[in-house]
Amino acid sequence: MQVQGELKKMEAFITKEAEEKAKEIKLKADEEYEIEKASIVRSEKNAIDSQYEDKFKKASLAQQITKSTIANKTRLKILATRDQCLQDIFDSAEEQLKQLSKDPAAYESLLVGLIDEGLLQLMEPAVTLRVRKADVSVTKKAADQAEKKFKDVSGRDVKITIDETKYLSDKSAGGLILANGTGKIEINNTLEERLRLLSERALPAVRLEMFGVSTTRKFFD
Repeated sequence: MQVQGELKKMEAFITKEAEEKAKEIKLKADEEYEIEKASIVRSEKNAIDSQYEDKFKKASLAQQITKSTIANKTRLKILATRDQCLQDIFDSAEEQLKQLSKDPAAYESLLVGLIDEGLLQLMEPAVTLRVRKADVSVTKKAADQAEKKFKDVSGRDVKITIDETKYLSDKSAGGLILANGTGKIEINNTLEERLRLLSERALPAVRLEMFGVSTTRKFFD
C-alpha cells in the first residue's frame, strides 16, 4: 500500500511537471510566434512601402517626361507658326517686288541705283550686266545714266555691256548681276538678293514687333 501511495505521488509530480513544462513551452512558442509575426508584418510593410515608393517615383518621372514632351511639342509648334508668319510676310514682300518693273520710269531709276552701287564696289574699267531678257532695253538706258554718275563720283571711265547670251530667269523679280571684266568677281544686285539681305537685317525687329520680347532670351545686343 505504501508503494502504491508513493507511485501515485510520483505520478502526480510528473504530471504537474509535464503540465508546467507544456505551459512554459506554449508561452515560449506564443512569444516566438508574436515576435516572428511582427517581424514578417514589418518586413512586408517595408516591402510594400518600398514598392509604392518605387512606383510613385516611376509615375512621377513618367509624368514629368509627358509634361516635358507636351511642352516641347507646343513650343516647336509655336516657333513653326511664328516662322511661317514671318515667311508669309517676306513672301508677300517678294510678290510686291515683282510689281516694281511694271512702272518703267521707277524701275529704270531703281536699276540706275543698283548699277551705280555695283560699279563703286567693283571699281573696274569694264563691267558686264546680266538681267532678265525683258529688261535689256530699260537696262541699257539705266546703264548710260550709271556710267555718267560713276564718272562724276569716281573720276573714272567705265564701259558697261549687257550679256545677251545668258539672262536671269523670267521668274525673277528683276534687278541685275554685275561682273568684272574677267567674270571672276560678281555682285548680286537682283531684287530677290536685296530682299534676302533686308530680311536678315530686319528679321529681329520684325520678330520683336510681332511677338514681343522672348521670355527665354538671356542676352540682347
